[in-house]
Amino acid sequence: MKTLDLRKELKYLYAPSVKKVELVQVPRFKFLMIDGAIEPGHGPGTSPFFQEAMQAMYGAAYTLKFTSKLRKDDPVDYPVMALEGLWWIEGGEFSLTRKDNWVYTLMILQPDLITPEMFQDALDQLRKKKGNQPAFSQLRLESFEEGLCVQIMHIGPYDAEPATKDKMDAFARERGYTLRGKHHEIYLGNPLRADPAKLKTILRQPVVGS
Repeated sequence: MKTLDLRKELKYLYAPSVKKVELVQVPRFKFLMIDGAIEPGHGPGTSPFFQEAMQAMYGAAYTLKFTSKLRKDDPVDYPVMALEGLWWIEGGEFSLTRKDNWVYTLMILQPDLITPEMFQDALDQLRKKKGNQPAFSQLRLESFEEGLCVQIMHIGPYDAEPATKDKMDAFARERGYTLRGKHHEIYLGNPLRADPAKLKTILRQPVVGS
């Protein structure tokens, strides 16, 4: 059986420096995706649909992993990648300090070997096990290319992210880059288990040269 570890192959994207902002070129990858919006008065930690969407994403990701591992022809085992989120608002200026107007796309990186047929089969398996949950119908398998970005590893609670993002944005502007696209977070820690002071979150922001 083959073993694939995208975390090691893509270390430059999924294990960035804590001490300095880096400029990276992010190529086209294949992702599980689901869209949603934080309900008024909530944050990601209390949003009902966000929790449903996250469970659906992980359910599909692990089903695909085991489908790949157990197939008769050319089985491949691989670790499930971290949950990622693209965040923005519809109109106005996005702010990390206000969360109840956020719109998002949750994502989990998939190996190239995952096909639309495998994805559809995984959805069918999930529906048989858990019923036809609303989030399942919103899941999709899609390619996404982010291009040129700045990124850094944030260590600490989510509420402390604004200072790290300011550092990242300043790095980009000082070098003549303009911010574009959606704020991107990659969650390497489990907020339900980890000490908030030790949580690891990659912050990434697309940019364009002047």
